[in-house]
Amino acid sequence: MYLDQNKWSEISNALHSPEKVSSENRRASAQLLQWVQDRLIVLPASAGHYAETGKRFSTEKRYDLALTILQHSRGWQMRDPLQVRREEIQDALSRHTDAESTRQAPNVFTLTPDSLYGAARGYTAYAAPDRMPPDLTLAMEAFMNAAVSIDTMLDSARVEPGPDTGWAAKNQHFSDWLDGESRDSQQKRKTIDAFLFADIGGELAEAAALAGMPVTQFRSWAEKRVMSDIRALPSLGLFRELFYGRHINKGTRWRPNDCTDMVYLSCAAGYADFVVCERHMREHLAHGLRRVASSTQVFRHLHEAADAIADQLAQS
Repeated sequence: MYLDQNKWSEISNALHSPEKVSSENRRASAQLLQWVQDRLIVLPASAGHYAETGKRFSTEKRYDLALTILQHSRGWQMRDPLQVRREEIQDALSRHTDAESTRQAPNVFTLTPDSLYGAARGYTAYAAPDRMPPDLTLAMEAFMNAAVSIDTMLDSARVEPGPDTGWAAKNQHFSDWLDGESRDSQQKRKTIDAFLFADIGGELAEAAALAGMPVTQFRSWAEKRVMSDIRALPSLGLFRELFYGRHINKGTRWRPNDCTDMVYLSCAAGYADFVVCERHMREHLAHGLRRVASSTQVFRHLHEAADAIADQLAQS
């Protein structure tokens, strides 16, 4: 089960400031953490959680939240969503370049060390020295990753937000323009798809290069198959639906953090069994999941998710 950042905050409050949490969600938090301890469910951490936790102003609240995530994710991580997307695209492209290819992206939720960031960001994972005995290499890499993760999350210094990339402003401008257009929903869908293609075109081109697809074949794919192929991708296909849902709604207001929410929640919901997030993202996510015919269940409240998990555990 993937928890949006504000839901991790709710669990942290249930542990450290219970008066701030409703009785329903206090009970749900306790039940979820008991299931984690019993190894019946997994609550993975993501790089998004690390980034959002580090930006909190209160040192005490930041420490409590970081400790909660570290202790109860138990080493489980969600792989870098940008890396997952790249591998999904490469997998889609490989079907056009190698009919026998069955390559799939590795597990999105994993205990493999150093999985929070991927090569899609230019990240290079720590590697144990060559002179180290093979049977100790994994242990060394796992220990180093754990130590760095703990040190990063529990650092007393707040991490300042990065520079504004202009992503929200660009999407706001497009949404405002689309609101004034007299087009039907299908025409707007095509327009939004074209805007999405422009937004992720660099990712598509990189994946094509890595897949060894010739330029002429990539151009043909981009003109004829790109959106039908994207629709079938668990993470990127759901991101497309979130992108459409936000832009098709008149009066949508875009915030800088929307990019983070959409990228991480689309990846999580593409592969998790359950997702819990705030109201406005939950509505778009639930609609997108229906459109791609996914079985992932998404909830607004912890107690709703706990009830659903209890039902599933009882059935199995």
